[in-house]
Amino acid sequence: MTPVIAKTREELAAVRSGVRGTLALVPTMGALHEGHRSLMRRARSAAGPSGTVAVSVFVNPLQFGPGEDLDRYPRTFAADVEACAAEGVDIVFAPTPEVMYPREPMVTVEPGAMGRIVEGETRPGHFAGMLTVVMKLLNLTRPDVAVFGEKDAQQLAMIRRMVADLDLPVEIVGAPTVREPDGLALSSRNRYLAADERETALALSRALRAGADAAGGGPDAVLHA
Repeated sequence: MTPVIAKTREELAAVRSGVRGTLALVPTMGALHEGHRSLMRRARSAAGPSGTVAVSVFVNPLQFGPGEDLDRYPRTFAADVEACAAEGVDIVFAPTPEVMYPREPMVTVEPGAMGRIVEGETRPGHFAGMLTVVMKLLNLTRPDVAVFGEKDAQQLAMIRRMVADLDLPVEIVGAPTVREPDGLALSSRNRYLAADERETALALSRALRAGADAAGGGPDAVLHA
């Protein structure tokens, strides 16, 4: 089944008006891989056979800082639509930056202290941009459920806090991290890694597993590591 593709607010509103039952949303920046596809399957489970699954594909400029990879972030829209079709996705929302930000935003979502630690300490403004686009996507699609991966644990925690603090009428579902055979978490940016960089990247998952094993909880004790 080929999903309906909406690229403007008007097209999205038109297709959204015909949705019946539960709508489950999977927000992505595209370059979809098996990790994203597992989120789509989780969304289908949440929506049920008579519900609707929507996937957004949008590379959000607000969450990229100076010198980051906005221009070279992988964009593979045709392959993304094929992946969505294979997973039975009903709607793909693929706006341009001009659609999402028709004017420079003056009001954004401030993540507070949660956005200034860990990754936020080295990427100032990143989480404000991420929360702002998530808020906009939730407002535009009005889903009953939104599914995010546990791989981005800090992001997931802040989205849950934003939904709770601002009383947004959506259930946030976290889905387990999907890893490649060598243990590296699937990511659209993995294609950037040279062989030696990939080996270095594996140190994190190995350390998590070793720590969980040492604590007696097994590897599943640390965010499905």
